[in-house]
Amino acid sequence: MEAKAIARTVRVTPRKARRVVDLIRGKNVQEAQTILKFAPQQASEPVLKVLDSAVANARQAASKENKPFRENELVVSKAYVDEGVTLKRFRARAQGRAAQILKRTSHITVVVASNDKEGTR
Repeated sequence: MEAKAIARTVRVTPRKARRVVDLIRGKNVQEAQTILKFAPQQASEPVLKVLDSAVANARQAASKENKPFRENELVVSKAYVDEGVTLKRFRARAQGRAAQILKRTSHITVVVASNDKEGTR
């Protein structure tokens, strides 16, 4: 069984979010949640929210299919960050000039899958 969650236009740069996502890829869900709770990076909070949402989606899919749900068997199978829209802002500079500031956003995607043998074909 697989479940997916996406957070769009999160106000964290994709480069910084990828550092956090690389920490949890391939890990058990409980281990990934613990890593994200104690990670010092600012991007760990939205990634944790997306991971929790993916687990909730897996729970919902299991109840819909009348299958038992075992959270301790879930693994982060895919986790990636795409670049979202860039907000363009301007800052006043010397002699009437303006400098552009790019405020980048991210699309964070986390896919969890069950680790049991019968689910993988």
